Amino acid sequence: MKRRDSITHVIYDLDGLLLDTERLYTEASKIVCSRYGKSFGWSLKTKMMGRRALDSARTLTEELQLPLTPEEYLQERTAVLDELFPTAQPLPGAVRLTRELAERGVPQAVATSSDRRTFELKTSPHAQWFAVFGCVVVGDDPAVRHGKPAPDIFLVAAERMRARPERCLAFEDSPAGVAAAQAAGMRVIAVPDPNVDRAAFPKPDALLSSLEEFDPAEWGLQA
Repeated sequence: MKRRDSITHVIYDLDGLLLDTERLYTEASKIVCSRYGKSFGWSLKTKMMGRRALDSARTLTEELQLPLTPEEYLQERTAVLDELFPTAQPLPGAVRLTRELAERGVPQAVATSSDRRTFELKTSPHAQWFAVFGCVVVGDDPAVRHGKPAPDIFLVAAERMRARPERCLAFEDSPAGVAAAQAAGMRVIAVPDPNVDRAAFPKPDALLSSLEEFDPAEWGLQA
């Protein structure tokens, strides 16, 4: 059994975990779907969370039977999101935790299904904060062959940090992300949105309501 005090590196998802962007995705999806007389709800959103854009769009267009290809849907949604992303704010506890671990010398990474362009849109207003992350792996990185729930993105992050996967702790807010981190052989803490059914998650090592609840000392990450 993997010990909690064996953790040396920490990896975070971005959307809905560090930044409050999931509500922006929800708003944009509702706007586009309403144009075609369709409703977008949390049961469908849960199936899409954490996955790469095209995979999520394929799920949505098929389930709602939209008269759009996944690519056409993404084009419409992107136009809405480009105006919303720069307004994204940090979620409770995110800045404090990541800066605290940085001060303790803990290597940290971001592993996000977002492509590089949208990652920059979301994070550019927070450049000083995001400087604490020594590694960022995005969904369109050539080394990431398969999106979450496949483990690729977490394995790439671990490799670039020169970390053994079993010594990495991953934070995720989506069922697909939790499954990806587990498949990579990492310990994983789920921090789900209150609207997401917690029963949808593969069993994580811990489940929190907010990053504010995380105690680094419990995982051997004290100074």
